[in-house]
Amino acid sequence: MKVESWLFLGGIFFFTPVGIVYGIMVDWKEPVGFLSLFMLSGLSMMIGWYLLHTARRVGARPEDRVDGDIHENAGTIGLFSPWSWWPLFLGFGAATGFAGLALGWWVLYIGAGLAVIGLVGWVYEYSRGAHAH
Repeated sequence: MKVESWLFLGGIFFFTPVGIVYGIMVDWKEPVGFLSLFMLSGLSMMIGWYLLHTARRVGARPEDRVDGDIHENAGTIGLFSPWSWWPLFLGFGAATGFAGLALGWWVLYIGAGLAVIGLVGWVYEYSRGAHAH
């Protein structure tokens, strides 16, 4: 994970100067561009710090070592639900909500409601019905 963490931490040294240059070029009058670049630098710092902290806590993975073999990483990596329709429903709600930013606030509220229903359904998918444990 150290490679990933240093890649994200390297984003600080890219996005911060780009944000400063962009701010100078627009005479600091257009706040969305340079502020988004500064926030992207902060996000890059947070993700890089988290990955570096996790790498120190977990240790080297097989893909981080030179002598690592493929079979060392075999097994179940995560839990995936190929039959689940909730991600599609959540994506439809999010798309409707984002379209509401352009079309009107009332569409945003409909999309937010659909997204909340989709998120709750996805979270509690294994707590009810045929797949309850």
